[in-house]
Amino acid sequence: MTAVSLRPRVLPWERAYATRLVVTDLLIVIVTVFGAQLVSFGLTDPQVRVAEEARFLSFSIEYTIVSVLLVVAWMLILGFYATRDRKITGSGSTEYKRIIDASLRLFGLFAIAVFLLKLEVGRGYLLLALPSGLVLLLFGRWLWRRWLVRKRRSGGYSHRALLLGNREKSEHVAASIQRDITAELQVIGALTRQGSVDRTLSNGIPVLGAFDDVLEAVDSTAADTVILTGADAIGPQVMRRLGWDLEARGVRLIVAPALTDIAGPRIHARPVAGLPLIHVDFPTFEGRRHTAKRAFDIVASGLGLVLLSPVFLVLTILVRRDSPGPAFFRQERVGLNGKRFAMHKFRSMVTDAEAQLHSLLDQSDGNGILFKLKQDPRVTKVGAILRRYSLDELPQLIDVFRGDMSLVGPRPPLAHEVEQYDDWSHRRLLVKPGITGLWQVSGRSNLSWEDSVRLDLYYVENWSLTGDIIILWRTVKAVIRPVGAY
Repeated sequence: MTAVSLRPRVLPWERAYATRLVVTDLLIVIVTVFGAQLVSFGLTDPQVRVAEEARFLSFSIEYTIVSVLLVVAWMLILGFYATRDRKITGSGSTEYKRIIDASLRLFGLFAIAVFLLKLEVGRGYLLLALPSGLVLLLFGRWLWRRWLVRKRRSGGYSHRALLLGNREKSEHVAASIQRDITAELQVIGALTRQGSVDRTLSNGIPVLGAFDDVLEAVDSTAADTVILTGADAIGPQVMRRLGWDLEARGVRLIVAPALTDIAGPRIHARPVAGLPLIHVDFPTFEGRRHTAKRAFDIVASGLGLVLLSPVFLVLTILVRRDSPGPAFFRQERVGLNGKRFAMHKFRSMVTDAEAQLHSLLDQSDGNGILFKLKQDPRVTKVGAILRRYSLDELPQLIDVFRGDMSLVGPRPPLAHEVEQYDDWSHRRLLVKPGITGLWQVSGRSNLSWEDSVRLDLYYVENWSLTGDIIILWRTVKAVIRPVGAY
Protein backbone atom coordinates (compact mmCIF):
# COMPACT_ATOMS: atom_id res chain seq x y z
CA MET A 1 0.00 0.00 0.00
CA THR A 2 1.30 3.44 -0.96
CA ALA A 3 2.15 5.74 1.91
CA VAL A 4 0.00 8.86 2.07
CA SER A 5 1.42 12.32 2.72
CA LEU A 6 -0.73 14.24 5.19
CA ARG A 7 0.18 17.61 3.71
CA PRO A 8 1.81 19.02 0.55
CA ARG A 9 5.57 18.97 0.54
CA VAL A 10 7.04 22.16 1.96
CA LEU A 11 9.98 23.19 -0.18
CA PRO A 12 13.19 24.46 1.43
CA TRP A 13 12.80 27.93 -0.13
CA GLU A 14 9.23 28.17 1.22
CA ARG A 15 10.40 27.32 4.74
CA ALA A 16 13.30 29.79 4.49
CA TYR A 17 11.08 32.57 3.19
CA ALA A 18 8.48 31.97 5.92
CA THR A 19 11.25 32.12 8.54
CA ARG A 20 12.42 35.47 7.17
CA LEU A 21 8.88 36.82 7.42
CA VAL A 22 8.50 35.64 11.02
CA VAL A 23 11.80 37.20 12.08
CA THR A 24 11.05 40.47 10.27
CA ASP A 25 7.53 40.69 11.74
CA LEU A 26 8.85 40.01 15.23
CA LEU A 27 11.55 42.68 15.00
CA ILE A 28 9.07 45.24 13.63
CA VAL A 29 6.50 44.52 16.34
CA ILE A 30 9.08 44.69 19.13
CA VAL A 31 10.58 47.94 17.84
CA THR A 32 7.14 49.46 17.30
CA VAL A 33 5.58 48.55 20.65
CA PHE A 34 8.60 49.31 22.83
CA GLY A 35 9.37 52.38 20.72
CA ALA A 36 5.86 53.67 21.43
CA GLN A 37 6.46 53.04 25.14
CA LEU A 38 9.81 54.85 25.03
CA VAL A 39 8.38 57.87 23.20
CA SER A 40 5.36 58.06 25.50
CA PHE A 41 7.05 57.53 28.88
CA GLY A 42 10.78 57.82 28.34
CA LEU A 43 13.10 55.53 30.30
CA THR A 44 10.67 55.25 33.21
CA ASP A 45 8.40 52.25 33.55
CA PRO A 46 5.10 53.58 34.94
CA GLN A 47 2.24 51.38 35.97
CA VAL A 48 -1.08 51.10 34.18
CA ARG A 49 -3.60 52.79 36.44
CA VAL A 50 -7.12 51.59 37.19
CA ALA A 51 -9.93 54.12 36.84
CA GLU A 52 -11.32 55.58 40.11
CA GLU A 53 -14.67 53.81 39.76
CA ALA A 54 -12.92 50.43 39.45
CA ARG A 55 -10.56 50.60 42.42
CA PHE A 56 -12.07 47.38 43.75
CA LEU A 57 -9.95 45.50 41.22
CA SER A 58 -6.87 46.48 43.25
CA PHE A 59 -4.10 45.43 40.91
CA SER A 60 -1.39 47.18 38.94
CA ILE A 61 0.82 46.23 36.02
CA GLU A 62 3.90 47.81 34.51
CA TYR A 63 3.84 49.07 30.93
CA THR A 64 6.74 46.77 30.07
CA ILE A 65 4.55 43.76 30.85
CA VAL A 66 1.73 45.26 28.77
CA SER A 67 4.17 45.75 25.89
CA VAL A 68 5.40 42.16 26.11
CA LEU A 69 1.81 40.87 26.10
CA LEU A 70 0.99 43.12 23.14
CA VAL A 71 3.99 41.83 21.18
CA VAL A 72 3.02 38.20 21.85
CA ALA A 73 -0.62 38.83 20.98
CA TRP A 74 0.31 40.67 17.77
CA MET A 75 2.53 37.82 16.58
CA LEU A 76 -0.12 35.24 17.49
CA ILE A 77 -2.90 37.03 15.62
CA LEU A 78 -0.68 37.49 12.55
CA GLY A 79 -0.20 33.73 12.60
CA PHE A 80 -3.88 33.04 13.29
CA TYR A 81 -4.92 35.08 10.25
CA ALA A 82 -2.40 33.15 8.11
CA THR A 83 -0.56 36.28 6.99
CA ARG A 84 2.44 34.10 6.18
CA ASP A 85 0.51 31.37 4.37
CA ARG A 86 2.66 30.16 1.49
CA LYS A 87 -0.37 30.24 -0.84
CA ILE A 88 -0.66 34.05 -0.56
CA THR A 89 2.80 35.38 0.24
CA GLY A 90 4.55 37.09 -2.62
CA SER A 91 1.55 37.67 -4.89
CA GLY A 92 -1.72 39.57 -4.87
CA SER A 93 -3.12 41.93 -2.26
CA THR A 94 -4.53 39.23 0.07
CA GLU A 95 -1.33 39.22 2.13
CA TYR A 96 -1.64 42.95 2.84
CA LYS A 97 -5.36 42.69 3.59
CA ARG A 98 -4.79 39.95 6.16
CA ILE A 99 -2.10 41.98 7.91
CA ILE A 100 -4.43 44.98 8.11
CA ASP A 101 -7.38 42.88 9.31
CA ALA A 102 -5.31 41.08 11.94
CA SER A 103 -3.76 44.27 13.32
CA LEU A 104 -7.04 46.20 13.48
CA ARG A 105 -8.80 43.32 15.21
CA LEU A 106 -5.97 42.98 17.74
CA PHE A 107 -6.22 46.62 18.76
CA GLY A 108 -10.01 46.40 18.75
CA LEU A 109 -9.85 43.51 21.21
CA PHE A 110 -7.21 45.36 23.22
CA ALA A 111 -9.45 48.42 23.46
CA ILE A 112 -12.39 46.27 24.62
CA ALA A 113 -10.23 44.64 27.30
CA VAL A 114 -9.02 48.04 28.51
CA PHE A 115 -12.62 49.29 28.69
CA LEU A 116 -13.95 46.26 30.57
CA LEU A 117 -11.07 46.26 33.09
CA LYS A 118 -11.31 50.06 33.53
CA LEU A 119 -7.61 50.46 32.78
CA GLU A 120 -6.16 53.89 32.05
CA VAL A 121 -3.77 53.10 29.21
CA GLY A 122 -2.06 56.08 27.60
CA ARG A 123 -3.72 57.08 24.35
CA GLY A 124 -0.46 58.25 22.85
CA TYR A 125 1.01 54.81 23.50
CA LEU A 126 -1.71 53.11 21.44
CA LEU A 127 -1.90 55.81 18.79
CA LEU A 128 1.81 55.40 18.14
CA ALA A 129 1.96 51.60 18.27
CA LEU A 130 -0.92 50.72 15.92
CA PRO A 131 -0.39 52.93 12.86
CA SER A 132 3.41 52.83 12.95
CA GLY A 133 3.45 49.07 13.44
CA LEU A 134 0.92 48.50 10.68
CA VAL A 135 2.80 50.69 8.22
CA LEU A 136 6.14 49.04 9.03
CA LEU A 137 4.66 45.53 8.73
CA LEU A 138 3.26 46.36 5.30
CA PHE A 139 6.53 47.99 4.26
CA GLY A 140 8.50 44.97 5.45
CA ARG A 141 6.33 42.60 3.42
CA TRP A 142 6.66 44.88 0.41
CA LEU A 143 10.44 44.77 0.64
CA TRP A 144 10.47 40.98 0.93
CA ARG A 145 8.11 40.69 -2.03
CA ARG A 146 10.46 42.80 -4.17
CA TRP A 147 13.31 40.52 -3.12
CA LEU A 148 11.19 37.46 -3.99
CA VAL A 149 10.29 38.87 -7.41
CA ARG A 150 13.98 39.37 -8.21
CA LYS A 151 14.66 35.76 -7.24
CA ARG A 152 11.79 34.52 -9.41
CA ARG A 153 12.98 36.54 -12.39
CA SER A 154 16.24 34.62 -12.19
CA GLY A 155 14.38 31.30 -12.03
CA GLY A 156 14.55 30.64 -8.29
CA TYR A 157 12.08 30.59 -5.41
CA SER A 158 9.25 29.21 -7.55
CA HIS A 159 7.24 26.01 -7.95
CA ARG A 160 8.16 23.61 -10.73
CA ALA A 161 4.89 22.92 -12.50
CA LEU A 162 3.69 20.45 -15.13
CA LEU A 163 0.66 21.15 -17.32
CA LEU A 164 -1.78 18.30 -17.86
CA GLY A 165 -4.50 18.68 -20.49
CA ASN A 166 -5.35 19.32 -24.11
CA ARG A 167 -2.70 21.19 -26.09
CA GLU A 168 -4.79 24.32 -26.76
CA LYS A 169 -5.85 24.73 -23.14
CA SER A 170 -2.33 24.11 -21.85
CA GLU A 171 -0.92 26.74 -24.21
CA HIS A 172 -3.44 29.27 -22.91
CA VAL A 173 -2.59 28.56 -19.26
CA ALA A 174 1.14 28.62 -19.98
CA ALA A 175 0.86 31.99 -21.75
CA SER A 176 -1.05 33.46 -18.80
CA ILE A 177 1.56 32.24 -16.31
CA GLN A 178 4.51 33.42 -18.39
CA ARG A 179 2.91 36.84 -18.80
CA ASP A 180 3.19 37.44 -15.04
CA ILE A 181 6.84 37.83 -14.12
CA THR A 182 5.93 37.66 -10.42
CA ALA A 183 4.15 34.30 -10.72
CA GLU A 184 5.27 31.63 -8.29
CA LEU A 185 4.86 28.92 -10.95
CA GLN A 186 7.61 27.94 -13.37
CA VAL A 187 6.20 25.72 -16.12
CA ILE A 188 8.81 23.09 -16.94
CA GLY A 189 6.82 20.74 -19.14
CA ALA A 190 3.45 19.56 -20.39
CA LEU A 191 1.60 16.30 -20.90
CA THR A 192 -0.91 16.23 -23.75
CA ARG A 193 -3.22 13.67 -25.28
CA GLN A 194 -0.90 13.20 -28.27
CA GLY A 195 2.15 12.91 -26.03
CA SER A 196 5.59 13.16 -27.61
CA VAL A 197 4.01 13.65 -31.04
CA ASP A 198 3.44 17.29 -30.05
CA ARG A 199 7.09 17.73 -28.96
CA THR A 200 6.64 21.31 -27.76
CA LEU A 201 3.84 23.77 -27.12
CA SER A 202 3.66 26.95 -29.19
CA ASN A 203 5.51 28.90 -26.45
CA GLY A 204 8.43 26.46 -26.38
CA ILE A 205 7.43 24.36 -23.35
CA PRO A 206 8.49 20.73 -23.94
CA VAL A 207 5.88 17.98 -24.09
CA LEU A 208 7.09 15.18 -21.83
CA GLY A 209 4.53 12.54 -22.70
CA ALA A 210 0.87 11.58 -22.74
CA PHE A 211 -1.67 11.69 -19.90
CA ASP A 212 -0.63 8.27 -18.60
CA ASP A 213 2.97 9.44 -18.17
CA VAL A 214 2.18 12.13 -15.59
CA LEU A 215 3.56 10.33 -12.53
CA GLU A 216 6.74 9.33 -14.36
CA ALA A 217 7.18 12.94 -15.48
CA VAL A 218 6.67 14.18 -11.91
CA ASP A 219 9.37 11.86 -10.62
CA SER A 220 11.86 12.55 -13.41
CA THR A 221 11.55 16.35 -13.34
CA ALA A 222 11.19 16.76 -9.55
CA ALA A 223 8.02 18.77 -10.17
CA ASP A 224 6.11 19.82 -7.07
CA THR A 225 2.93 21.01 -8.80
CA VAL A 226 0.62 19.60 -11.47
CA ILE A 227 -1.83 21.96 -13.18
CA LEU A 228 -4.87 20.32 -14.78
CA THR A 229 -5.75 22.57 -17.71
CA GLY A 230 -8.68 20.48 -18.92
CA ALA A 231 -9.23 17.42 -21.08
CA ASP A 232 -12.30 15.33 -21.92
CA ALA A 233 -10.20 12.17 -21.73
CA ILE A 234 -9.50 12.73 -18.03
CA GLY A 235 -12.73 11.59 -16.36
CA PRO A 236 -13.77 11.78 -12.68
CA GLN A 237 -12.36 8.35 -11.80
CA VAL A 238 -8.99 9.08 -13.40
CA MET A 239 -8.93 12.47 -11.74
CA ARG A 240 -9.61 10.99 -8.31
CA ARG A 241 -6.88 8.40 -8.70
CA LEU A 242 -4.43 11.01 -9.90
CA GLY A 243 -5.21 13.15 -6.87
CA TRP A 244 -4.42 10.25 -4.55
CA ASP A 245 -1.15 9.45 -6.32
CA LEU A 246 0.00 13.08 -6.22
CA GLU A 247 -1.00 13.34 -2.56
CA ALA A 248 1.22 10.36 -1.77
CA ARG A 249 4.14 12.25 -3.31
CA GLY A 250 3.34 15.54 -1.58
CA VAL A 251 2.73 17.18 -4.97
CA ARG A 252 0.16 19.97 -5.26
CA LEU A 253 -2.71 19.61 -7.72
CA ILE A 254 -4.14 22.79 -9.22
CA VAL A 255 -7.22 22.83 -11.44
CA ALA A 256 -7.26 25.71 -13.93
CA PRO A 257 -10.89 26.41 -14.93
CA ALA A 258 -11.66 27.77 -18.38
CA LEU A 259 -12.29 31.20 -16.87
CA THR A 260 -9.96 34.01 -17.80
CA ASP A 261 -9.48 37.56 -16.53
CA ILE A 262 -11.90 37.14 -13.63
CA ALA A 263 -10.72 38.41 -10.24
CA GLY A 264 -10.94 36.34 -7.07
CA PRO A 265 -13.75 38.32 -5.35
CA ARG A 266 -16.12 37.42 -8.21
CA ILE A 267 -15.40 33.69 -7.91
CA HIS A 268 -17.01 31.54 -5.22
CA ALA A 269 -16.53 27.79 -4.86
CA ARG A 270 -19.66 26.12 -3.49
CA PRO A 271 -19.90 22.35 -3.06
CA VAL A 272 -23.14 20.91 -4.41
CA ALA A 273 -23.78 17.17 -4.13
CA GLY A 274 -20.05 16.58 -3.75
CA LEU A 275 -19.17 18.71 -6.78
CA PRO A 276 -16.94 21.79 -6.22
CA LEU A 277 -18.96 24.11 -8.44
CA ILE A 278 -17.56 27.54 -9.25
CA HIS A 279 -20.02 30.43 -9.15
CA VAL A 280 -19.09 33.64 -10.96
CA ASP A 281 -20.71 36.93 -9.95
CA PHE A 282 -21.70 39.41 -12.64
CA PRO A 283 -19.62 42.60 -12.85
CA THR A 284 -21.33 45.63 -11.29
CA PHE A 285 -21.49 49.02 -12.98
CA GLU A 286 -23.54 50.95 -10.44
CA GLY A 287 -24.52 50.98 -6.76
CA ARG A 288 -22.72 51.73 -3.51
CA ARG A 289 -19.28 50.73 -4.74
CA HIS A 290 -19.46 53.23 -7.57
CA THR A 291 -20.73 55.89 -5.17
CA ALA A 292 -17.70 55.23 -2.96
CA LYS A 293 -15.41 55.40 -6.00
CA ARG A 294 -16.88 58.77 -7.00
CA ALA A 295 -16.50 60.11 -3.46
CA PHE A 296 -12.86 58.99 -3.45
CA ASP A 297 -12.30 60.69 -6.82
CA ILE A 298 -13.78 63.98 -5.61
CA VAL A 299 -11.76 64.08 -2.39
CA ALA A 300 -8.47 62.93 -3.94
CA SER A 301 -8.68 65.12 -7.06
CA GLY A 302 -9.75 68.17 -5.05
CA LEU A 303 -6.89 67.68 -2.62
CA GLY A 304 -4.50 67.11 -5.51
CA LEU A 305 -5.55 70.31 -7.25
CA VAL A 306 -4.96 72.30 -4.07
CA LEU A 307 -1.59 70.75 -3.20
CA LEU A 308 -0.29 70.77 -6.78
CA SER A 309 -1.35 74.33 -7.61
CA PRO A 310 2.27 75.61 -7.31
CA VAL A 311 3.37 72.85 -9.70
CA PHE A 312 0.60 73.87 -12.13
CA LEU A 313 1.87 77.45 -12.03
CA VAL A 314 5.49 76.48 -12.70
CA LEU A 315 4.59 74.09 -15.55
CA THR A 316 2.30 76.71 -17.11
CA ILE A 317 5.17 79.19 -17.22
CA LEU A 318 7.61 76.62 -18.61
CA VAL A 319 5.23 75.47 -21.38
CA ARG A 320 4.47 79.00 -22.54
CA ARG A 321 8.13 80.07 -22.48
CA ASP A 322 9.20 76.97 -24.42
CA SER A 323 6.95 77.55 -27.44
CA PRO A 324 4.25 80.00 -28.48
CA GLY A 325 0.67 79.08 -27.67
CA PRO A 326 -1.55 78.25 -24.69
CA ALA A 327 -0.28 76.20 -21.77
CA PHE A 328 -3.27 73.84 -21.79
CA PHE A 329 -4.47 71.53 -24.54
CA ARG A 330 -8.11 70.46 -24.85
CA GLN A 331 -9.06 67.42 -26.87
CA GLU A 332 -12.36 65.62 -27.35
CA ARG A 333 -12.36 62.11 -25.93
CA VAL A 334 -14.99 59.41 -25.49
CA GLY A 335 -16.06 58.65 -21.94
CA LEU A 336 -18.68 56.72 -20.00
CA ASN A 337 -21.27 55.03 -22.25
CA GLY A 338 -19.84 56.76 -25.31
CA LYS A 339 -20.42 60.30 -24.05
CA ARG A 340 -17.88 62.77 -25.43
CA PHE A 341 -16.08 65.27 -23.21
CA ALA A 342 -13.18 67.72 -23.38
CA MET A 343 -10.05 66.27 -21.77
CA HIS A 344 -7.38 68.67 -20.50
CA LYS A 345 -3.59 68.27 -20.62
CA PHE A 346 -0.53 70.46 -20.50
CA ARG A 347 0.44 71.21 -24.11
CA SER A 348 3.44 69.06 -25.04
CA MET A 349 3.42 69.72 -28.81
CA VAL A 350 3.53 72.64 -31.16
CA THR A 351 0.19 74.40 -31.67
CA ASP A 352 -0.38 73.02 -35.21
CA ALA A 353 0.29 69.39 -34.18
CA GLU A 354 -3.14 68.22 -35.36
CA ALA A 355 -2.54 69.64 -38.84
CA GLN A 356 0.77 67.73 -39.09
CA LEU A 357 -0.70 64.39 -38.00
CA HIS A 358 -1.78 63.20 -41.45
CA SER A 359 1.77 63.36 -42.82
CA LEU A 360 3.08 61.22 -39.96
CA LEU A 361 0.54 58.38 -39.92
CA ASP A 362 2.72 56.02 -41.97
CA GLN A 363 5.54 56.39 -39.39
CA SER A 364 3.51 55.26 -36.37
CA ASP A 365 5.23 53.17 -33.69
CA GLY A 366 1.86 52.42 -32.11
CA ASN A 367 0.00 49.15 -31.93
CA GLY A 368 -2.27 49.45 -34.95
CA ILE A 369 -5.15 51.54 -33.64
CA LEU A 370 -3.21 53.90 -31.37
CA PHE A 371 -0.91 56.39 -33.10
CA LYS A 372 2.45 56.80 -31.34
CA LEU A 373 5.87 58.05 -32.39
CA LYS A 374 8.95 57.47 -30.25
CA GLN A 375 10.63 60.45 -31.93
CA ASP A 376 7.66 62.70 -32.67
CA PRO A 377 8.91 65.95 -34.31
CA ARG A 378 5.87 67.82 -33.01
CA VAL A 379 6.86 67.39 -29.36
CA THR A 380 8.53 70.41 -27.74
CA LYS A 381 11.59 70.23 -25.49
CA VAL A 382 9.58 70.83 -22.32
CA GLY A 383 6.83 68.58 -23.71
CA ALA A 384 9.22 65.64 -23.97
CA ILE A 385 10.02 65.93 -20.26
CA LEU A 386 6.35 66.32 -19.36
CA ARG A 387 5.45 63.20 -21.34
CA ARG A 388 8.29 61.12 -19.96
CA TYR A 389 7.12 61.66 -16.39
CA SER A 390 3.38 61.97 -17.22
CA LEU A 391 3.29 65.54 -15.92
CA ASP A 392 1.29 66.59 -18.97
CA GLU A 393 -1.65 64.60 -17.59
CA LEU A 394 -1.93 66.49 -14.29
CA PRO A 395 -4.73 68.82 -15.57
CA GLN A 396 -6.93 65.74 -15.92
CA LEU A 397 -7.50 66.13 -12.19
CA ILE A 398 -9.92 68.86 -13.29
CA ASP A 399 -11.79 66.33 -15.45
CA VAL A 400 -11.92 63.93 -12.51
CA PHE A 401 -13.29 66.58 -10.19
CA ARG A 402 -15.92 67.52 -12.78
CA GLY A 403 -17.00 63.90 -13.15
CA ASP A 404 -15.92 63.24 -16.75
CA MET A 405 -13.06 60.96 -15.68
CA SER A 406 -11.90 58.88 -12.73
CA LEU A 407 -8.49 58.64 -11.12
CA VAL A 408 -8.24 55.01 -12.24
CA GLY A 409 -9.87 53.50 -15.29
CA PRO A 410 -9.38 52.52 -18.93
CA ARG A 411 -7.45 54.83 -21.22
CA PRO A 412 -9.70 57.66 -22.59
CA PRO A 413 -9.99 56.93 -26.35
CA LEU A 414 -10.37 59.26 -29.30
CA ALA A 415 -13.56 59.10 -31.37
CA HIS A 416 -11.83 57.59 -34.42
CA GLU A 417 -10.34 54.87 -32.20
CA VAL A 418 -13.79 53.94 -30.90
CA GLU A 419 -15.00 53.60 -34.49
CA GLN A 420 -12.47 50.77 -34.94
CA TYR A 421 -13.51 48.91 -31.77
CA ASP A 422 -14.86 45.40 -32.01
CA ASP A 423 -17.80 44.30 -29.84
CA TRP A 424 -15.59 43.38 -26.88
CA SER A 425 -13.62 46.60 -26.91
CA HIS A 426 -16.79 48.66 -26.48
CA ARG A 427 -17.04 47.27 -22.94
CA ARG A 428 -14.22 49.65 -22.03
CA LEU A 429 -16.83 52.42 -22.14
CA LEU A 430 -18.90 50.88 -19.32
CA VAL A 431 -16.85 52.80 -16.74
CA LYS A 432 -15.31 56.26 -16.71
CA PRO A 433 -11.87 56.57 -18.29
CA GLY A 434 -8.99 57.17 -15.90
CA ILE A 435 -5.87 59.25 -15.57
CA THR A 436 -4.06 56.00 -14.89
CA GLY A 437 -4.93 52.34 -15.09
CA LEU A 438 -3.58 48.86 -15.56
CA TRP A 439 -2.38 49.85 -19.04
CA GLN A 440 -0.16 52.60 -17.59
CA VAL A 441 1.47 50.46 -14.91
CA SER A 442 2.00 47.53 -17.28
CA GLY A 443 4.06 49.00 -20.11
CA ARG A 444 1.98 51.85 -21.56
CA SER A 445 2.92 52.45 -25.20
CA ASN A 446 4.98 49.24 -25.34
CA LEU A 447 1.80 47.16 -25.05
CA SER A 448 0.16 45.56 -28.05
CA TRP A 449 -3.41 46.54 -28.85
CA GLU A 450 -4.65 43.12 -27.68
CA ASP A 451 -2.86 43.45 -24.33
CA SER A 452 -4.21 46.98 -23.86
CA VAL A 453 -7.77 45.78 -24.44
CA ARG A 454 -7.28 42.76 -22.19
CA LEU A 455 -6.01 44.90 -19.30
CA ASP A 456 -8.77 47.47 -19.70
CA LEU A 457 -11.51 44.82 -19.85
CA TYR A 458 -10.05 43.11 -16.79
CA TYR A 459 -10.25 46.39 -14.91
CA VAL A 460 -13.80 47.15 -16.11
CA GLU A 461 -15.14 43.85 -14.81
CA ASN A 462 -13.05 43.41 -11.66
CA TRP A 463 -12.27 46.86 -10.28
CA SER A 464 -12.33 47.61 -6.55
CA LEU A 465 -11.45 50.64 -4.44
CA THR A 466 -8.56 48.72 -2.89
CA GLY A 467 -7.37 47.79 -6.36
CA ASP A 468 -7.54 51.45 -7.39
CA ILE A 469 -5.30 52.45 -4.49
CA ILE A 470 -2.79 49.76 -5.46
CA ILE A 471 -2.79 50.97 -9.08
CA LEU A 472 -2.24 54.56 -7.91
CA TRP A 473 0.74 53.39 -5.87
CA ARG A 474 2.12 51.45 -8.83
CA THR A 475 1.61 54.55 -10.98
CA VAL A 476 3.88 56.56 -8.71
CA LYS A 477 6.60 53.94 -9.22
CA ALA A 478 5.97 53.88 -13.00
CA VAL A 479 6.32 57.66 -13.18
CA ILE A 480 9.58 57.64 -11.21
CA ARG A 481 10.97 54.93 -13.49
CA PRO A 482 9.10 55.48 -16.76
CA VAL A 483 8.88 52.57 -19.20
CA GLY A 484 7.07 52.90 -22.52
CA ALA A 485 6.39 56.62 -22.06
CA TYR A 486 6.67 58.59 -25.30
